[in-house]
Amino acid sequence: MRSAAVILSILSLAAAPAVHAQTEVKIGTASPLSGPGAHQGKDIEHGARLAIEDLNAKGVTLGGKKLTWVLVAEDDAADPKTGTAVAQKLVDNKVAAVVGHLNSGTTVPASKIYAGAGIPQISPAATTPLYTQQGYPTAFRVVANDNLIGRTLARYALGTLKAKKIAVIDDRTAFGQGLADQFVKEVRSSGGAAIVSRQFTNDKATDFNAILTQIRGHRPDVVFYGGMDAVAGPMLKQMKTLGLQARLVSGDGVCSEKLPLLAGDALGDDKVFCAVAGGVTGAQETAYTAFAERFRQRFKTPVETYGPYAYDAVMMVAAAMQKAQSLEPARVLPALRAITHEGVTGTIAFDAKGDLRNAAMTLYTYRKGKKAKLEVVRAK
Repeated sequence: MRSAAVILSILSLAAAPAVHAQTEVKIGTASPLSGPGAHQGKDIEHGARLAIEDLNAKGVTLGGKKLTWVLVAEDDAADPKTGTAVAQKLVDNKVAAVVGHLNSGTTVPASKIYAGAGIPQISPAATTPLYTQQGYPTAFRVVANDNLIGRTLARYALGTLKAKKIAVIDDRTAFGQGLADQFVKEVRSSGGAAIVSRQFTNDKATDFNAILTQIRGHRPDVVFYGGMDAVAGPMLKQMKTLGLQARLVSGDGVCSEKLPLLAGDALGDDKVFCAVAGGVTGAQETAYTAFAERFRQRFKTPVETYGPYAYDAVMMVAAAMQKAQSLEPARVLPALRAITHEGVTGTIAFDAKGDLRNAAMTLYTYRKGKKAKLEVVRAK
């Protein structure tokens, strides 16, 4: 794993003469900076901001001109309508690229706006397969998609947790429902376990007694939840109150540092199992750990989930601009598809659709109120 200093030195043109001319490069971010998902949205903004600061500190140049990097952060409120308005605002602001959005439900409609403007969009978080299946040449992501995550979680629930009876809940969002559907599909195709209940809530719900009471009657080994931590935390509390002993399995929307605060003493040890759509092993872990500590010192808060992916997304854009020797999106887009970048989240390269090649996923549980890494698995 190359150090951050080496990565940044690659981005600079060391032989370029010192000049006074500067060119401003605007990078947009779009994520929920308000509402229940704000901690995840701020995580994205912080990751992107740290990358911007690193690029400015290094003094990256292009064609003899120093580049001044500017972050334009917008709040999409995790709302599809607001997301498209924010996307148009970023396009009108003439950003060179966008890192966002967080939620699949905002990412997909916003992607049409960016595609129409020809602006690269790299999502550090959205996992719905639909995002890259639309055929937009502007759409990329630096995380695994729901097909891979759902498959991995189903295999873990069946193979490692030995689940025989599984209940499924999703929040009816593009992300939550898509992930749950893929999980159910894999469980049913694998055999050996029964889906004993399929229930639905929404991403702003706080009362789950009715659906959890129905589920409790089936005595499941595992409850799978498709959604975010803001709902999963209260859900865990109500599971404990009702005496529902099943383990909770979920995706990266739940796999945050804030979940222990949201769930309180209902979290327990080895009760929640979740997957983050990325992962590092070996020497890469040292670089990731160093990044996480630098992130914590800069923003006085730990990495939640997506900050490192937002950081890498910005660095991918910068690397593509260097390869293309241009800031023009029409030239940067082909470069994005062609490059391989050693980021803090691992090796990043895109396939023809804009999905991450050889995507990794990290499985976690929680012990003594802290996220505990179990293993890194690769897409199969």
